[in-house]
Amino acid sequence: MTIDKQHNGNEAMAGFDAEFRDLDHYIRVITERIWEGRRIGDIRRYYSDPCPVETPSSVSTSVDSVINSTEATLKQFPDRRLLAEDIIQSGESTGGFLSSHRIISTMTHLGDGNFGRATGKPIHVRTIADCVCKDNRIVHEWLIRDQSAIAIQIGIAPRQLAKRWLDDSGGWTKSIAPPPLAGYVSHLSQDPVALGYSAFLGASATGTGGAPDHALVSRTYDDAVHHLGPGGSTRYGHAEVGQYWQTLFTTFSVENFAVEHLAAQRGGGRADRVAIRWRATTKHTGGGADASFGAATGNRVEIMGINHVEFWRGRVLREWVLIDEIALWMQVLGGSPNT
Repeated sequence: MTIDKQHNGNEAMAGFDAEFRDLDHYIRVITERIWEGRRIGDIRRYYSDPCPVETPSSVSTSVDSVINSTEATLKQFPDRRLLAEDIIQSGESTGGFLSSHRIISTMTHLGDGNFGRATGKPIHVRTIADCVCKDNRIVHEWLIRDQSAIAIQIGIAPRQLAKRWLDDSGGWTKSIAPPPLAGYVSHLSQDPVALGYSAFLGASATGTGGAPDHALVSRTYDDAVHHLGPGGSTRYGHAEVGQYWQTLFTTFSVENFAVEHLAAQRGGGRADRVAIRWRATTKHTGGGADASFGAATGNRVEIMGINHVEFWRGRVLREWVLIDEIALWMQVLGGSPNT
């Protein structure tokens, strides 16, 4: 099995408790203890303090913030489960591992909170957490939850929820996240399949708009590609997937696109998989006829995305795209004009 800069699966992880066989086992066990076991106090055991945690709409640094966020989520969704769909890993014990953990949560909206009054409605929502792990602790985290999927399932329009959150916070503000710990640099894989997918995203983001590049789409994606996108959306085939990326990057015209993390895993009886975290600085140009985010405001909008992809014979067969559309709406409605 080939894993980018990854330890041998039979080798104990230096600095981690002896019970943990490898990074995959570590992430699954601590997630089960904190969430399934409701051992919230274990956050202090498995998170450093400070521990920078960045979402598309916020940055926190203290372990108390992680605990408070966990308790607030469980107050609204007390039966929440975290079902691990995949963990795509990279790094090593000296500089720090990175776990890109894709989760599907089943839960019921049973408590009041930032999503409004309890509705009793069942929810399915996907999250991806990129965690730098060193010496038995998570020391830096980037987390994206499909907030618009929650809104839609409890009967709130994403735009309406974004407006409510803007009003509650007094407007759009997001501080700059501190860098990861000294010695850790997010891995940028040299795997050719990973590089090809990264190049496709970059070309889609920085293209001139208009119709999607069908030749590029057909080289990147299998004919039967299954795309799972924001808002719980699903797309199939070249035309629908190509149109998704073309619409996103004409609605938000990209000024700068950067890949922050790129990791690949091959073998192990699984499909070849890639995890990529990316960030785009954009201008809200409205998307022309689509206008899914309203008329152009000219506001600066940062898009933070994490994608997981599975390949078949060198082309993408399944693609999971995590973007927080509530954070996009908050910037469209309450951000600053792009100057």
